[in-house]
Amino acid sequence: MFYQLTVPAAVPGVEEIRILEWHGEPGEAFESGDLIVELETHKAVVEVRAGQAGVLREIKAEEGDWAEIGVVLAMFADSADEAAPDGTAGDLTVEFEVT
Repeated sequence: MFYQLTVPAAVPGVEEIRILEWHGEPGEAFESGDLIVELETHKAVVEVRAGQAGVLREIKAEEGDWAEIGVVLAMFADSADEAAPDGTAGDLTVEFEVT
């Protein structure tokens, strides 16, 4: 199954985030708890960790980009050889940790 990584509106007043650093490239597998990406709000750095295993298939927001909350940042799949879906993907389970 394909999954999309989006940042939910978890902090009131935060409407956009900046992508600081991806911790993998397309084709790389992640296990539950692995650090996927570091994001920055105007007040904090947020670590996004995988809540489930998956393979990073596509990065849609590059390092240094500012993105609105809710925009798809990346696509993941259960495996590296899974065919891309024609429709919408599910939401990737992630854990957010403010540092």
